[in-house]
Amino acid sequence: MSAPLFITADAQLHEELFRLAAAAGISPDHASDAASALRRWSSAPLVLLGADLAEEIAALGPVRRAGVHVVICGHPPDELFRTALAVGAENVAELPRSDTWVTEALTDLGETARPRGTMVGVIGGSGGAGATTFACALAQVAARRGPVVVVDADPLGPGVDRVLGLEDRDGIRWDALCQTTGRLSARSLREALPRREGLGVLTWHAGTQGPLPAFAVREAVSAAQRGHATVVVDLPRTVDPLVEEVCARCDLVLVVAVPSVVGLASAARLCGRFADRSALRLVVRGAGMDPRQVARVTGVPVLATMGQQRGLAEAIDLGLGPVRTRRGPLGRAAAEVLARLALTTAAA
Repeated sequence: MSAPLFITADAQLHEELFRLAAAAGISPDHASDAASALRRWSSAPLVLLGADLAEEIAALGPVRRAGVHVVICGHPPDELFRTALAVGAENVAELPRSDTWVTEALTDLGETARPRGTMVGVIGGSGGAGATTFACALAQVAARRGPVVVVDADPLGPGVDRVLGLEDRDGIRWDALCQTTGRLSARSLREALPRREGLGVLTWHAGTQGPLPAFAVREAVSAAQRGHATVVVDLPRTVDPLVEEVCARCDLVLVVAVPSVVGLASAARLCGRFADRSALRLVVRGAGMDPRQVARVTGVPVLATMGQQRGLAEAIDLGLGPVRTRRGPLGRAAAEVLARLALTTAAA
């Protein structure tokens, strides 16, 4: 990974920026004049341009690029914002007020060097199919291998925090996240969510469900993938461009289907909404029909099957989550899905 570029000849600003880089565990490049700065301008993943050299750099007309931020120690004068606009900077960061933001932006550079987390969407083929339950089971099993987050995108669902027994844990929910603007740090999201050990959730406070702004979902999903090994998205069955966009970003979209005439008819209609079904797979919950017949009816391959799990409601009511043992139907099906997913991503 290329190092971020700090451009400044100001000793105080230099000291502050390198202190923040050390806190983030990042070793930056440094340019103290315009000529050396322009040589590395395009290749650096992030450019922090000191106010002392901003006007000189702007006068040279460097190529426009993303990830440029002007930084200053103390309050910025009005003319600095005009200079930032001329150089194509995304914002002006005032130190020490913006210390946390700068540290998180630098930390994210280290996180983007890691592979992005695998993202799995889970959607009910029909009402009551148990998509939220399976999404939570998938997350419980995946959490044994690395950090996982369940993103609750279904405002009419039961709430993934309740299914996993995390409703009393402190942390941010959608209502707080939707008030923020700008790039969301992977580390700040991971640390702020309600969680138990390696398993976190992003959902609503009770009684505050509502439509999610597209920008909030995009930022949350992106930050979640940068900061977690696995991201599970509990999707609504509604026809929505945002839902289609999230599905397109998933490595795998699981449709939880009930093997009944009504259940499969509904699942077939839902699968028909997808123009590209290459990432679509079925998880069949219940017995009564051969998986090959299910695949013929819906036009989508069956990835896993599972029987009914005894004591499921009791386990959820006790705050234990749906997976009580790996040998139960949910645990086995979730493990099978994750194993198949690992093979697919490894082959890619």
